[in-house]
Amino acid sequence: MSGATRPDRPAGRLRRIFGRLAASQEDEHAEDLRKDTPPTECTRIRDCQDRQIVTVAGTLRTVTLRPRAGVPALEAELFDGTAPLDVVWLGRRSIAGIEPGRKIIASGRIAQNRGRLVLFNPKYELRPVGQE
Repeated sequence: MSGATRPDRPAGRLRRIFGRLAASQEDEHAEDLRKDTPPTECTRIRDCQDRQIVTVAGTLRTVTLRPRAGVPALEAELFDGTAPLDVVWLGRRSIAGIEPGRKIIASGRIAQNRGRLVLFNPKYELRPVGQE
């Protein structure tokens, strides 16, 4: 019987090794973000509900200028390892420090727009560069 269990072990190890190799870079980054310990008052984006007041933490993936109804709007996608969240500052063309790769903590009321979670004009705190 012990001979029957030994071949299973290497297969499990090989499966884990191949699984790690097959994991996309984004999956690895998401796992790293989930391991980061945001402040205890932060909600995971995956757990956010429409019209809920939340504080979320994550990394900005993209930052774009996209006018809304003729008004400038700075849009960023925040990702915490569980789900993406669109963060929109209306009336702004740029904000110092808001750039891809930057970690922030943002708070405000969640809305749903076209099936995506959005946080309009949030209060935010930039995380220190170098301590990320």
